[in-house]
Amino acid sequence: MDQIKTITSSNIQEEHICCALSDKKGETCVASKKAWLTERFKDGLVFKKLDVRGKVFIEYIPVEHAFAPVEGRDLMYINCFWVSGKYKGQGWSNTLLEACIHDAKEKGKKGLVALGSKKKMHFLSDPDYFKYKGFEVCDTAHPSFELLYLPLVSGAEKPEFRPCVTGEIQDQDVVIYYSNGCPHTDKYVPIMREHLEELEIPHKIIKLTTKDQARNCPVPCTNFAIFMKGQFIASEVLTLKRLDIFLNKHYYLCRS
Repeated sequence: MDQIKTITSSNIQEEHICCALSDKKGETCVASKKAWLTERFKDGLVFKKLDVRGKVFIEYIPVEHAFAPVEGRDLMYINCFWVSGKYKGQGWSNTLLEACIHDAKEKGKKGLVALGSKKKMHFLSDPDYFKYKGFEVCDTAHPSFELLYLPLVSGAEKPEFRPCVTGEIQDQDVVIYYSNGCPHTDKYVPIMREHLEELEIPHKIIKLTTKDQARNCPVPCTNFAIFMKGQFIASEVLTLKRLDIFLNKHYYLCRS
C-alpha cells in the first residue's frame, strides 16, 4: 500500500520531489529546488508526499519563516499543496491536509494559512477545496489574492498580508521576481531574459534568495511574478509564446 513519506535533509537527494522535472531532463532545476528545500528545513519546513513518482505532496513551514509577505504568529503556512493526475479523487488531498493539521497541533500551532485567489491563478492551490475544508478568507490583496485561514484553537490571532503587498510597483519596465521555490524557474527565467534582451525591452530580474527579500515582495506569490508597466500580470513561469501575448497586451499597448 502506498504511504506518505516525509522528505528531510537526510533523504532528499535520493527522493523524487514530485513537481520537479525528471533528473535526466532537468538536473539543474531539480538540484535548485532540492537546495532551496534543504535550506528551508532549517526553519522548520516539512515536505510530505505520497511514496510514488507523481505530484502528490504538501509543503508547509511556520509562518514566521514563510517565504512570503505574510504576518502571523504560531501558525503553519502551506507553501505548496498539489495532488494531480490519476491520484485525484482518491482521498490523498484529505490525507495530506490531515497530516499537516496533526503535525501543526503536535507543534503547538494555532492555525493553518494558505494563499489563494478569487480569480484562477496558475500554481496556486485550489481555494475552493480549502474553503470546503473550513478555511476562511482573512485578508485580501490586489488584484485577487486571498489569504485563507483555518483556526485550530479558539481566539487565535488571524494572519494578514504585509503592507508591501500592493500588486503594484513604481518601475515601469518588465520586472520579474522569482525564487527556487519552483523548480522550473531556473530553466525558464533565463530563456525569458534572453528573449527580452533580443526584443530590446528594458527589464529587471530579481531573484529572491532570502526570507527577508521574500517577505518584502509586492505580491505573495514569490516563486514567480511578472510585472509590466508597474502592474502585476501573472504568477506562472511563462513560455515565450505566453510572454509575447502578455507583452502585446500589457506592455506595447501601454507604452507611452
